[in-house]
Amino acid sequence: MLMLSFSLVGISLVVCQASIFYLFSSWLGSPDLVFILIAFMAYRFDWLRGLCLVLVLSWVMDVISGLYLGTYPLLYLFLFVSLKFFKEKSPVKEVAYQVPLVGVAFLAEYSGMYAIYSLVLPGILPEWSWARILQETLILTVATIPCFLLYNSLFEYMSKRRFVAPRILRKRSGNYFR
Repeated sequence: MLMLSFSLVGISLVVCQASIFYLFSSWLGSPDLVFILIAFMAYRFDWLRGLCLVLVLSWVMDVISGLYLGTYPLLYLFLFVSLKFFKEKSPVKEVAYQVPLVGVAFLAEYSGMYAIYSLVLPGILPEWSWARILQETLILTVATIPCFLLYNSLFEYMSKRRFVAPRILRKRSGNYFR
């Protein structure tokens, strides 16, 4: 039930990001909410569930709004694995580094992807703008705080809730012909 709820949240974020956020003005920016969700999953989910959700969400994101197929799965998979390793190896309490690390990971990954694209497709990309990428990083870092609070409350609610199978699906015992 937890994976289903977070996959529905992720798919709705992909749809919002691909359709609504592009209507915002350029100075306001458009935070990558799927990036924030995957960072949250790296902090809270185990390896198997997290990787399954990351692959599904990155594939959906890549199909809906990816220019070059395979970019989002690589980007989000690398984000999940790197944040998961950092979380497991860090002696610092989680709350102290979660939000700033999302901003640092965003800056590192998007600048790395830009460097790779500039080598592969040299004439297609727009000029690199530090002001623009720092603005996007700041917007994403600020958007991380309420998103993490919302995702954490959903995670706690769904973790405490017990899934009860409907009466039709339960195994009946005793006499079936009464």
